[in-house]
Amino acid sequence: MVTWEELEARCRQCQNCPLSETRTNVVFGVGNRQADILFIGEGPGEQEDLQGEPFVGPAGKLLDLMLSLIDLDRSKVYIANIVKCRPPQNRDPLPAESEACMPWLREQFRLLRPKIVVCLGRIAAQRMIRPDFSVTKEHGTFIEKNGILFMGTFHPAALLRQPQNKPEAFGDFVALRDKIGEVCVHTY
Repeated sequence: MVTWEELEARCRQCQNCPLSETRTNVVFGVGNRQADILFIGEGPGEQEDLQGEPFVGPAGKLLDLMLSLIDLDRSKVYIANIVKCRPPQNRDPLPAESEACMPWLREQFRLLRPKIVVCLGRIAAQRMIRPDFSVTKEHGTFIEKNGILFMGTFHPAALLRQPQNKPEAFGDFVALRDKIGEVCVHTY
């Protein structure tokens, strides 16, 4: 069985798709490796690529604020992305790029064994929950898959562009807080 350290070292050497040719850093993931809650975004942006950590730019600051509003922070959750390298100009990851990166996320998932997975944005929700998942219509709804609860919500970057959706997104985080209280054994 591979360890977190071995998995991260292998991922940092990945050349499985063309995104590896233009990256500054692999953005493996960050947070508590025993967390019950896994947040998944679509892929790193410019700041994430430069710093090698997910959600560190303006969208990350908003995510941190939303976490703090429900008494969570990065030390209590794990945060990763579908793709580990930045797509050029922050475009959506191509299907082949997502597919090339999925083994890394699957191994993170296996090591973490989360009870709740929060998909940040359409790309993550459609990959992890269902291909036709609609964040605007189904956000905040928990869907059970193989004993794990999945929820899709607005991506923080989308909330920066469309701040009118912030109240709904905050409601999703309140629902998350309540669900954590129901299903998670760790103290949050």
